[in-house]
Order: sequence, then C-alpha cells, then structure tokens
Amino acid sequence: MIGLKRGTVELHEHDATWKIEADYTIMQLEQLLGNVIKNIQHVGSTSIPTIKAKPIIDIALAVDDFNDIIIRAQMLAENGFYYRPNVDIKNELLIACGNYYEGAGDIQTHFIHVVLTDSMEWKNYINFRDYLNKNIDIAKQYENLKVSLALNNPIDSGREKYLNGKR
Repeated sequence: MIGLKRGTVELHEHDATWKIEADYTIMQLEQLLGNVIKNIQHVGSTSIPTIKAKPIIDIALAVDDFNDIIIRAQMLAENGFYYRPNVDIKNELLIACGNYYEGAGDIQTHFIHVVLTDSMEWKNYINFRDYLNKNIDIAKQYENLKVSLALNNPIDSGREKYLNGKR
C-alpha cells in the first residue's frame, strides 16, 4: 500500500513494493529533470526494511540551485509532482504527490525533499537512512518512538506533533 490520508498518522509493516515505487518515481524525476538532478535517493522510513513506516515514499533530490526546480514547477505539476511553496522547511523545497494535490481526494503518496548538493540537509537524509539500516537495534528504538507517537497522535493536522516528536 502506498499513500495515507492527509492529517492521519498510521504506521504499516515494511512493504517491498515501497522500494519498487521509489525506484519508479526516481526514474520519472530523472526523465523530467535530467541533469538538474545531481543526486537522488530513496530515504525516510520506507527505505529501512526493518521498521514500520507511514506508507508515504520520501525521496531526497539534490540540485545545485533551487531555481532550477522552481522554474519547472508547472511542468512537474503536469506530471503529478506538486511544488509546495508555502511549506516552510529550512534549506529545502518540498514536492508532493497524491490525489490530495490533484484536488481529487485526500491521499498523500510521496514527498520529494529538494536540497542543495552536498548540503548538511542532503548528508543528514543519507546518513540517517544508512545509520538505521546498519544498526538494527537503533532502528527498532526509532520504530518504538514512532509507534508511540502514532498511537498518541492518530489524527494530527500536518502531522506536526508526530514530526516534532521524531525530531
């Protein structure tokens, strides 16, 4: 299963199709953005096979200049990738997918985190994923925290309480 109703927090057992979906999405973005992309990788909990995750695919996309994405926002939207200019994440642009953004429903399926090449944000996404994949005990502790937060905040507009708890 891919996707989650906006404003809900729900964790699922790892699903092998998440990697397939991430790979497909990465291929689509590479075709749309070409050499604007300096690096692109599946990140977030769906990239860690040993833990539960929200069934939303997270992808980190590194670029040299945020304007290379902003000027392509319309083309991206025409292909199902919606730039979210009002989302305030320091040193990052957010692109999202799902029928919520198309105006046809309330499901969010993907978050593409656009960061600058070799930035601390890029390193954090990659290092966090790699660390949890190499340290299963720590990954399980992280999963336990996520489960507790999800149980305490099953309905969470913007998932703010859940996200702040993970930080």
